Amino acid sequence: MCGRFVVSQKVTDLTEVFDAEDDFPDWEPRFSLAPTDTVPIVRERAKSDTGEFVRRLEPAVWNFHPSFMRESKRPQFNTRIETVATNGLWKGAFASGRCIVPMRGYYEWTGEPGSKRAHFLHGPDELLAAAGIATARKLDDGSWQVSTSIITREARDASGEIHDRMPVYLPLDEIDHYLDPTKLDAGGMAAMVEFLHEASDRVAPTISEYEVDPRVNNQRRIDPQDPTLIEPLES
Repeated sequence: MCGRFVVSQKVTDLTEVFDAEDDFPDWEPRFSLAPTDTVPIVRERAKSDTGEFVRRLEPAVWNFHPSFMRESKRPQFNTRIETVATNGLWKGAFASGRCIVPMRGYYEWTGEPGSKRAHFLHGPDELLAAAGIATARKLDDGSWQVSTSIITREARDASGEIHDRMPVYLPLDEIDHYLDPTKLDAGGMAAMVEFLHEASDRVAPTISEYEVDPRVNNQRRIDPQDPTLIEPLES
């Protein structure tokens, strides 16, 4: 986990829930987002003219790629909570590039190749706030690309029955602390990891699952904007 997720909310829904400015006007709901896709994230950044911190909904490539990292054939889209504050690939972004990745839920699979069953894991409400990290790098054409990774933890309850990892979900009333743009030192990062464990413990037991049509298994053949992808599979 997490290798595919759903964001069924429109821009106006996301900006209202997260009290964020809209910097992703082209966003449309997607019911199957895969690594290297462009996804919405929420983060706080300083305005270049005033230095004032502003919370924005903005696009990010779901493939974490800091400027110091060489090109890789393998997307970096999940970050283990156990190493987010210590691994050199992640810790800089965890110190000063924390973000929220909104989602309706995510997919996991069981069974053997060729006959895998697809499961949709979700919370009791239509929006989950996954803890993430973000970074930016300058491309050859001079533009800047923001990329992101979702932090994962050991799974609990329904998610644990399907897969041993799950996203670190935060209660909506706890996201202000995580999005605080203050740069963390080593002690602050350790404290933030502890906060993530404790806060996500409140959400993990609320995650449930149901089986969906296995056509979602083939990302190339489905329409990501098809809302029936998350409908329960008829028995």
